[in-house]
Amino acid sequence: MTDKPEVNSDMTSEEIYLKDLQTKPFGTRFMGYLGLSGPGWLQGAITLGGGSLSGSLYLGVLAGFGLMWLQPLAMVMGIIMLSAIGYVSLSTGERPFDAINKHINPVLGWGWAIATMMANLVWCMPQFALGTAAIQQNLMPGTFGTEGTMTDFTSKLIIVSVILVLSTVIIWSYDAGGKGIKIFEGLLKGLVGLVVLCFFGVVVKMTFSGDGLAWGSILAGFIPDLSLMSKPSPKFQEALAATGTYSEFWSSMIVADQQKVMITAAATAVGINMTFLLPYSMLKKGWNKVHRELAIYDLAQGLFIPFLIATSCVVIASATQFHATPAVGFLGEKDNSGELIAPAGNLVGGYTKLIDKRLKEEMQDDFKPLADAEKELKKARKTFKKQPLKEGETVETLVKAELGKDYAVFIEREEKLKVVREAVPETDKRMAAMLVKRDAFNLASSLKELTGPTFSQYVFGIGVLGMAVSTIIILMLINGFVVCEIFNLPHNGTYHRMGCLVAGLSGAMGPFLWKGDAKLWLAIPTSMFAFVLLPIAYFTFLFMMNSKSLLGENRPKGMQRVIWNVLMGTAASLAGIGSLWSIKSSPYATEGFIALGAFVALATIVGVMKKPVSTNDSNE
Repeated sequence: MTDKPEVNSDMTSEEIYLKDLQTKPFGTRFMGYLGLSGPGWLQGAITLGGGSLSGSLYLGVLAGFGLMWLQPLAMVMGIIMLSAIGYVSLSTGERPFDAINKHINPVLGWGWAIATMMANLVWCMPQFALGTAAIQQNLMPGTFGTEGTMTDFTSKLIIVSVILVLSTVIIWSYDAGGKGIKIFEGLLKGLVGLVVLCFFGVVVKMTFSGDGLAWGSILAGFIPDLSLMSKPSPKFQEALAATGTYSEFWSSMIVADQQKVMITAAATAVGINMTFLLPYSMLKKGWNKVHRELAIYDLAQGLFIPFLIATSCVVIASATQFHATPAVGFLGEKDNSGELIAPAGNLVGGYTKLIDKRLKEEMQDDFKPLADAEKELKKARKTFKKQPLKEGETVETLVKAELGKDYAVFIEREEKLKVVREAVPETDKRMAAMLVKRDAFNLASSLKELTGPTFSQYVFGIGVLGMAVSTIIILMLINGFVVCEIFNLPHNGTYHRMGCLVAGLSGAMGPFLWKGDAKLWLAIPTSMFAFVLLPIAYFTFLFMMNSKSLLGENRPKGMQRVIWNVLMGTAASLAGIGSLWSIKSSPYATEGFIALGAFVALATIVGVMKKPVSTNDSNE
């Protein structure tokens, strides 16, 4: 294309440069836009967090390379919708929250804002928990006390405080505007780049270590295979067949977990809070119609490419180390000196729960008294362990006195439970060892012999910490925007900072509330919750793109409009299906469907009663 770009005296030097750049070949445009990018990298910073890490890890554990295609596809659907809200915002210059309430439906506008705030407050918690765990388990192992002790509590408090203060200081620079925004975006680009380099470095190291990686199988995994939505990965088949009568029990468990992880992977590619961030970060930079093409390139450079590399590398690493492979220590493995290998401490509880589920399937109601007895004994022992003991006292004597005549019965049942657990066939123990919820820190440990301790612990740990911190910063930033929109306040100053801090303080409770043997798995239910909310944004953006009163002459026409509607309709429909699936999979399915029905009914009623806004009114 050689047409001379249209310019006028009102344009800034950047806008004139962009007009000229739009006439250049793809390669020139791509490199030219790289230096002007920004909001897309903020999107990359939030999406490369605990959710993406957990989704990638468990995709590899459960499906091997078979679901390599899922996260890139979900990201493409998300970028379509982000491009749409970017197009609308840059075309009109209106703040999206106001535009939705005025031109589309206030129920959708308020639903979008409130759902975004809910997602921010919930999602910040696992990020703080993840960042704290990365420091305690990877970067400074052995420095802190055993979990649950006062030393552990104090160390968590210090780490959380440092992360919160650091994140707040960085956000303050963004709130300053102008040069502060450039500094902020530069820091976020650095964090995103660090995350990508860390995980990419691990995979490169794995490629040239030992037998290397099966790149043929890895690349084949980018071809969609929908069969894994309803049946286990083929690599489980031999182990499942060996369990005989209980093969269906284990198969159903694998499929249920696969479905949850697929929802997580899709939900964390583009979350509802990301849809709120993009338009406001663009408007904050002063972007307008001239920047619409830059916005799309920005999403590719700052969001899609880093996301694709980082998540694919985690899937590759976890699939190579864990897929259909029993966790070491549960099947009597021995080291080179003939000593039994102890299982990782954080996996013991999860493994035992899987064995107990299998026993409950076999013993039915007879299993409950045994499990209840063990639970009561554990509860009593835990209570007395925290109390100072007098001379001659032991925890067990205190427990015996507390439980009285039930003590002997409980002890008998506890011993019987140990016996029946040990009697579970090795084929079932193998399945439990394969499916136990491992996390990123188990993955780092498993890579030690292959890549060496530096790559397995420090590089991996830095990558995980970078993921957590970058996501915390952006979640706080988004919450500031939401608070300002809800109360119709300027997007800077004290109110914006207070809104940011609300999310930060909520997240700071994460390490103290998020308990469990594999803390990374806790991101799975959080992601499923977030996915329920996503269609609110997607369908709202679809309506905005077709609104004449909002877009006026900027509303796409002809084939362009058809393409937009097909792409956006597909993305919104897939998000809707995922949302319904997520509700159905939750323990609160009935309440979830009632709430969804009430929201849709309210939106419909308000939409029917709402007075249409004319095109002339839209610019008032």
